[in-house]
Amino acid sequence: MEHKTVGFAVCGSFCTHHRAMEALEAVKARYDHVIPIVSEVVADTDTRFGTAHDLMREMERICDHRVISTIKEAEPIGPQKLLDLLIIAPCTGNTLGKLANGITDTSVTMAAKAHLRNGRPVLIAPSTND
Repeated sequence: MEHKTVGFAVCGSFCTHHRAMEALEAVKARYDHVIPIVSEVVADTDTRFGTAHDLMREMERICDHRVISTIKEAEPIGPQKLLDLLIIAPCTGNTLGKLANGITDTSVTMAAKAHLRNGRPVLIAPSTND
């Protein structure tokens, strides 16, 4: 197991969340500390693919860490240099566009901005129907 801290951020591509949880399990098996992050939409939206509550509880179970789900909670990622790597999976086209244009209006975009200010890597797994 590698002694790194990884952020794992999930955006609202709800139909891919089951695959994202498989990826999260694999990441947690490789790295000591994994911090789960969800967008506000994911934290608040129940869909035919599952409830927000169940998804966040599953992420907390896998990571043994409370889910970051607000801009306020994500902002310290930068100043405290909390992460060695940030993974955004799935990353919706909406979030990808915001990242490309420097828009920071969700917990996931704030986590990315805060993490990037330290010159550390972000791994983006796009998920879009476009």
